[in-house]
Amino acid sequence: MSIVYETMYILRPDLGDEQVEQAINKYQNLLKEHGAEDLQIQNRGKRRLAYEIKKHRDGIYIQFNYTGPGTAIAPVERAMRLSEEVIRYLTIKQEVHAEKAAKVAAAA
Repeated sequence: MSIVYETMYILRPDLGDEQVEQAINKYQNLLKEHGAEDLQIQNRGKRRLAYEIKKHRDGIYIQFNYTGPGTAIAPVERAMRLSEEVIRYLTIKQEVHAEKAAKVAAAA
């Protein structure tokens, strides 16, 4: 059984496409440096927030799915917490059986 993580974070809605790409690359590289593998990135685009966060009504949703050690999460979340561009983030751990993990990796 391998451990799969999902990190969803919301970027400020006033960022340009280039700034969004820079943010994605920054967190992607940080995860890889700390041992994350099979990284899948989904840019879910700008969406309306359920409630106002830091005076923003919209946000750009980005989702990472990856496998790796739990030690990779703390440095990434710390970087997100200190970042001006991230208004909210959440990482969850998913228990996935080996065959499902292989299917997820093959789909990438």
